[in-house]
Amino acid sequence: MVGTSPTMTLEQPVLPDILAPGLRVVFCGTQAGAVSARRGAYYAGPGNRFWKALHAVGLTPRQLAPEEFPELLRLGMGLTDVAKASSGPDSDLLPAHFDIEGFKEKMRSFAPAVIAFNGKRAAQAVLGLRDSTLPYGLWQARMEGASVFVLPSTSGAASGFWSLAPWRNLAAVLNREAPRS
Repeated sequence: MVGTSPTMTLEQPVLPDILAPGLRVVFCGTQAGAVSARRGAYYAGPGNRFWKALHAVGLTPRQLAPEEFPELLRLGMGLTDVAKASSGPDSDLLPAHFDIEGFKEKMRSFAPAVIAFNGKRAAQAVLGLRDSTLPYGLWQARMEGASVFVLPSTSGAASGFWSLAPWRNLAAVLNREAPRS
C-alpha cells in the first residue's frame, strides 16, 4: 500500500543487540522502525528524539548520530528491542513478534543496573500489562535484578505523549543525583 511500511519478519535480528555485562542501563524498544531497518541503525527515523534526548539529559557528551549507536557501550549503555526479527510501525506488531523470554534471558545474562523501556508498548509486552495508563518513571518492582524505568517513546509517531522529564529523572538516577524538575 502507498504510504505504509509493512512489518518485515526475518530470521535474523534486524539490528544487533548492543549489550555487555554490567551496563548502567539498557534501553529497550519495541522493534526497529522502517528507516532504522533500512539504515541499519537504532532510532534513525527523522522524527525520532532518542539521540537528542540522551544528549539533552547529559547521558552522552554530544549528540550521537544513529549510526554511532555502538559508541553507547563505552558510556555504559546498551540497546535492544523486544521484537528483534521484525521492523516497521508498532501498529503492525503481533504478539508472536515479541520474544519476551529471550529478552529476559539477555537481561539475566548481562545484568544491567537499569532496564529503560523506550515507550509503553515494549514495557507492556515484557511486563505482561494491558493497561494503557501505565505510568512513566521508575518502577518499584525489579526485573531480573535490574531497576525498571518506563520512558515516553522517542518515536515521532508518539509525539503527542512526548516529555523529556522522565528522561531527566532516569539520568538523575543513573548519575545518582536528585531528579530535576
